Amino acid sequence: MGCTYASSVQPVVAVERTVFYRERAAGMYSALPYAVGQADKFFWYLFFLSFTMLYFTYYGMMTVGLTPNYNIAAIVSSAFYGIWNLFAGFVIPRPRMAVWWRWYYWACPVSWTVYGLVTSQFGDVHERLDSGETVVEFLEDFFGFRHDFLGVVAVMVVGFAALFAFQFAVAIKALNFQRR
Repeated sequence: MGCTYASSVQPVVAVERTVFYRERAAGMYSALPYAVGQADKFFWYLFFLSFTMLYFTYYGMMTVGLTPNYNIAAIVSSAFYGIWNLFAGFVIPRPRMAVWWRWYYWACPVSWTVYGLVTSQFGDVHERLDSGETVVEFLEDFFGFRHDFLGVVAVMVVGFAALFAFQFAVAIKALNFQRR
């Protein structure tokens, strides 16, 4: 996974470095603000990726804790994976979901991850698309994503990790599936 990340970032940074050299020569800014600005997006990306892996790990642990064996836990998990994928807001964006299903969008942990990843990386881009609208306008109109909601999204992703960890701890303490 690390090799994939390193390989995928190289062409992007190579292009951005050329732009940076031009803007530095024009006296727009120095190297430190540029590096910090790039690191900001990277840390948001790293945050959402890490906590998503964490809540999926805790979710797997929780399903094993709540069910009598691994086979049932795998069946329950796979059912939720399909539902989460459907309601993540990527296949069907929230504004296009039927009103009576939108509550599940907000209850779906993957929707918060998609919201956080997309908004943290593209939510402050004001460049125009071929359609004439900016990236920010597209994200708000099509997906319903707002960059100023990023803090709430981060709290929710951490909350899902904590919720699944807590449910696992309670299940291990309270439920006993041993037969004697």
